[in-house]
Order: sequence, then structure tokens, then C-alpha cells
Amino acid sequence: MKFKELDLDPRLLSAVDKAGFEETTPIQAQTIPLVMSGDDVIGQAQTGTGKTAAFGLPLLNAVDTQSSDIQALIISPTRELAIQTQEELYRLGEEKKVKVQSVYGGSDIRRQIRALKSHPQIIVGTPGRMLDHINRHTLKLHNVKTVVLDEADEMLDMGFVEDIESILSNVPNKHQTLLFSATMPKPIMKIADKFMTDPKIVKIKSKELTADKIEQYFVKAREFEKFDLMTRLFDVQAPELALIFGRTKRRVDELTRGLQARGYNAEGIHGDLSQDKRTSVLRKFKAGKLDFLVATDVAARGLDISGVSHVYNYDIPQDPDSYVHRIGRTGRAGHSGVSVTFVTPNEMGYLRTIENLTKKRMEPLAPPTDKEVLKGQLESVKQEIKDTLEHDKHLDRFDSAVEELLSEYSAEDIARIFLSDAIKDAESVPVKIAPERPLPSRKVSHSRSGHGRRGGRGNGGGHRGGGDHRRRNSDRRDGGRNHDDRKGGKRREHDNKRNGRSKKSFKIRTNLEK
Repeated sequence: MKFKELDLDPRLLSAVDKAGFEETTPIQAQTIPLVMSGDDVIGQAQTGTGKTAAFGLPLLNAVDTQSSDIQALIISPTRELAIQTQEELYRLGEEKKVKVQSVYGGSDIRRQIRALKSHPQIIVGTPGRMLDHINRHTLKLHNVKTVVLDEADEMLDMGFVEDIESILSNVPNKHQTLLFSATMPKPIMKIADKFMTDPKIVKIKSKELTADKIEQYFVKAREFEKFDLMTRLFDVQAPELALIFGRTKRRVDELTRGLQARGYNAEGIHGDLSQDKRTSVLRKFKAGKLDFLVATDVAARGLDISGVSHVYNYDIPQDPDSYVHRIGRTGRAGHSGVSVTFVTPNEMGYLRTIENLTKKRMEPLAPPTDKEVLKGQLESVKQEIKDTLEHDKHLDRFDSAVEELLSEYSAEDIARIFLSDAIKDAESVPVKIAPERPLPSRKVSHSRSGHGRRGGRGNGGGHRGGGDHRRRNSDRRDGGRNHDDRKGGKRREHDNKRNGRSKKSFKIRTNLEK
């Protein structure tokens, strides 16, 4: 369906055209007409399918720019997603002059209060900070007509249900509710029953949800082998832009330092970084100034990052839904992608549970041989030479030195010396990654129906208790309670998942499981 076929304000269609979009994605084609007709809608779609525009365009279309009241509320699980949503709605609504404001923890609340006095019509924010503004009477919701619950499964995991109920109690009883979620576990449907009226369900087909365009591999390795194996894969696969997922903040820090020590252009993000640092790292990654981004699940949630060629799951996620979120950041917009998951022998049960959810088997991937690694490194050097010859206009300054060298040595010997210097054995720089506490042993299941268990004992690499309480405390601070502002906006997260990614495929040897 073409966007121009939708009954949208011409100014919005102009903004969509400027963004280079002509045809709607499946979630947009099915959702936009329903939202514009006033229906409550449940949309099952993961990040990267165009769901922001799916709810954003009809919201912008309905906004009365002559009114100074808040007319729409978008509740997001993380500040990163809130910022991204605000930026996208601002771009789409700029010609119509719709005012969109984001509110989230880790940022000066006084500045947000001043911004709210400019009378935005749409508010995007995290639950905790929204409640803070409501309690301060700086966020008045008496004229809200639509509420969007974005990434609802993530907000459920983080324990935000009570916060959402509190926010909705301040919204007029008669309003439209839109709920979007990558997965639809039973608790999400309970939320829908409680907060929605006869919702229309838009569900992306299973094959679209589980990203068939992504080549999915696993590498069976012991804990102490994983780092060296991963960097050898980099040399063979030559990822253009890669995400690496680690289970904990400590893991992310160690992986980042290790990659930097071996000369890789890498940075890490997790909840203990300042908001300015997180924003800076993400901006560099999106601009292509970083090759590798190392992240925890919580820190990476909701990030709309395009151009990712590879996802590396350094730690396999305990929750299979997290795997779907992780690998969904590659293979977008019709491009293929690669994911590689490192699995220790006692974690094979978790891998099978993931396969049961995605209904797709991961292919075993044998560690690259020395010959494969060298071939990949040589290809990389040859590409660098080609790029330099094409773009460096000042190579002639070396002409006299070249003549002198060629008078004493053969071109072949010079090339050999150059390659010897350019290609270093990365493993000559020792990197020690501290082991994480093993995941609880899970019996390998060969059924196709299991979806795994959320939360529960062992969630978070051996911590006691379920993940919800810890995440709730974590993101309440992120969300912006008074505590958050006094402590300088530091978000305390309890990461209990891992991340990863990868790009080029190469020779696959399936003799791994011995």
C-alpha cells in the first residue's frame, strides 16, 4: 500500500516523502487505518518493522495544533527508545508544526519542566519520569485522547505495570489505547483485557517476526575460549557494523576493553554510564564511526539501529524472547544479516528453547582455521589498499622513497614485509574475560512448543529471585524518580541477558558437536 492511499494530512505525506518512504510496511498498512478510525489496537511487531510510524502518523494526523493541551501519551520502557520516538515524530510532524516532547530519567527535570511549559501536544517518556511530572503537576493529562504502550513486553519484564496503571488513572476514562509488543505472552494479554476496549489485533506473520533473512549460527565453546574465537570470526566474517551482547555490565566493560586492546574500534553501553556518554556512543555507532557496539540487553532495548550486519551473542540469553529482540537488529529493510551465538556445553538446553520459539534451527559453526583467518585478514588489507588508492590524492609524496626502495629490494619482498606488518596475530595480545556464574542447567528439549520460562530463579546469571523486581527498581531509577535526579541520573540496571551479532558468512563445517 502507498502512503498516499491513506487519508493523511498532506503535510505528513510530504514528510514521509522527504524521508524516502513510498510503501507502507505490513504493520503500518494494517494499523494506520484502524487507529484513524478510533479503534483500540494491539500490534505484534518488533523494533525495526516501522511501528513508530504505524502509531505516530495517525497520532500526528489527529493532533489539533491550535490546542495547547497534551493530546497523546506514548509510554516507552527506556529513555533511548523515548528519545528515538520523539525524534521520529518530530521529523514526521515538523511541517504540520506538531510539538513533541520527551521526558525520561537521567536528564535534568527542571529543563523538562521548562520544555513542558511550551505546551507540547504529544509526550513520549518512561513511566517513572512521567509519574514524577504528574505528581509535580507539570504534566496535565485531562485532554489526552490516545495512549500508546510501546514495547509492552519489555515494560512487563521491567515491572512497570503498576506505574502504567497509575499513569492511566490520570487519563480521561474515554480514550484510545494502542499496545505494541514483539511477543505476546499471557501477561500482555491480561494488560490488554484490563486497559483496552474490544481491541483489533494486528499480528505480523511468524516468519516475519523471526527474521528469516538472518543466517543464524551457534558456536559450541568453553567459557575461556569464547573471546579468542569471536575475534577470529571477526577476521573471517569482516562485519561492517556489529552488535555484541553481554550478560552483565562487568562483561560489557571487559569485552570492550579487550576489543580495544586488540585494535578493534569498539565501545560499550550499559546502565551505569551517564546519559551523555550513552548518547555519545550511540551517535557514533549510528554514524558509522564505530565498528562494534557491546551492550547489555537492558541498555540496548528499543534501540532503532540500522545498518547492523552482524549480531554476536557472546552470552546466550536465558529468555528466548530476548534472542528475538537481539537478532532483530540485523537483517532489516530487505538486507540479509548474520547472528552468531556462543554456547557452552551446559547451555545447549537454552539454545533448543530459542529454536522452539523461532521455529528455526541454528547451524553449528566450527571455529575458523588459521588458513581461513589469514585469508580474511588478507582480504581486509587488500580492500584497505584499494580504498587508499581511490581516495588518497597525496600518495605521490612517497615517489622518491618508492624509487629508492625498488632500487634495493624487489616489489615482492616489499609487499611481503608490508603484509607481515599489517597483519598481526590478535591473540598475541592476551585478553582475560572473567567467567560469569553459569546459567541454571536446563534439560534439552526437542519439542517445538516450549517458549521458555521468564524470570524465576537463576535469572541474571545466578542471582536469586526473578528478574522483574530487580528490573523494576532499575528502571524506576531510569524512569526519573526524585532519587534519579539527586543521584545524577545514574541508572542502576541488573542485566541478566546477553547480546551479539555478525555479518559475512563463510565456509560452514558441521562437525562441531563431538
